[in-house]
Amino acid sequence: MPVFTSTGEVDPFVHVSLHKGEKIYCESGAMVMMDATLDLKGKMTGGLGAAVMRRFTNGESLFQQHIEAARGDGDCLLSPALPGAVEVVEVGAQQYLLNDGAFVAATVGVDMRVRTQSIGNALFAQSGGFFLMETSGSGQVVVSGLGTLFHLNVEPGKDVIIDNAHVVCWDRNLHYEISVTTASSGTGLGGMLGNLVNSATSGEGVVLRFKGAGKVVLCSRNRASLAALFKP
Repeated sequence: MPVFTSTGEVDPFVHVSLHKGEKIYCESGAMVMMDATLDLKGKMTGGLGAAVMRRFTNGESLFQQHIEAARGDGDCLLSPALPGAVEVVEVGAQQYLLNDGAFVAATVGVDMRVRTQSIGNALFAQSGGFFLMETSGSGQVVVSGLGTLFHLNVEPGKDVIIDNAHVVCWDRNLHYEISVTTASSGTGLGGMLGNLVNSATSGEGVVLRFKGAGKVVLCSRNRASLAALFKP
């Protein structure tokens, strides 16, 4: 099986070692360098429907890069679109849900599917939904997050609330709820209006509440907040 390795401490590369005949796929533009024994092609992974869903829900490219060791063993270097750390996640016994923009690369034994959730409840109650990626199959997935990555182990009876913008991926076995608030607004307002008031006054947007047992990977930086710093 291809071997993914993070190399470098600041904005690391993903080093991939492939034996002849092995394949990986990665987000468009991720390839930085590869040996001449490797072939690179652009394909719609999972067909047109799946590619369109990834494009319009998570902002990913319609075409992904497929790299194959066609003429012998070889190595390649990949790089995420944004600066930050990368993590190699083992998929099989554990499956994961990925937040928007977290996917970098995967072995061909791993399928990435779009899960569609209800959106209305996020405004009118304490939970809701959005679009995210879900793994299936077995192999390795490389994820990235802006800044530094941190592993958090959620334990039964100890719920955890995390800003959605800082969540990279999490164990599919975890129960999660999505909300635009972390507590009551304190204004006497309930429902959607109370949630929106508290979200605006606290400075937090969408948050995830995790329950159960499993791992969550977090990143230290918020992509939207960082982008706002560079706006005129």
